[in-house]
Amino acid sequence: MSLIQPAIRRTAQFALASAVLATLAACGGRERPEADLAAAQVNTIGVNSYLWRAALETVSFAPLLQADSAGGVIVTDWYANPTNPNERVKVTVTILDTDLRADALRVAASRQVAQGGGWVDAPVQAATVQKLEDIILTKARELRRQTLAS
Repeated sequence: MSLIQPAIRRTAQFALASAVLATLAACGGRERPEADLAAAQVNTIGVNSYLWRAALETVSFAPLLQADSAGGVIVTDWYANPTNPNERVKVTVTILDTDLRADALRVAASRQVAQGGGWVDAPVQAATVQKLEDIILTKARELRRQTLAS
């Protein structure tokens, strides 16, 4: 886990840095790069890099099982909060588009509770999934603003 996460973070950072450098290189001539393109479609990793990076940061509390930047899928392993070890969650984030849009993101979560010596599936509140989506989108927009302000 500790080896996978830094590698994924480096890949996302490299993609973001490459996009920024490409935008800056275009500034040398008389033509100005279009801000909309830089803001909406930074996708050297297959999906929108702002959404990708924000999603990785948001689910970094749990160990990663899969992170496919080309397909836009992040899957965590089961995570139990140390303050509530009788409950665990697993999160899947799917980035569906190269644009930074709310409908380009899908979050799914599974929850289990300890019962009778084993784990039993339990419902996840829809508000929990919505909150995760909101956090990812907010972080992605903030990353975009930071890049454009540079």
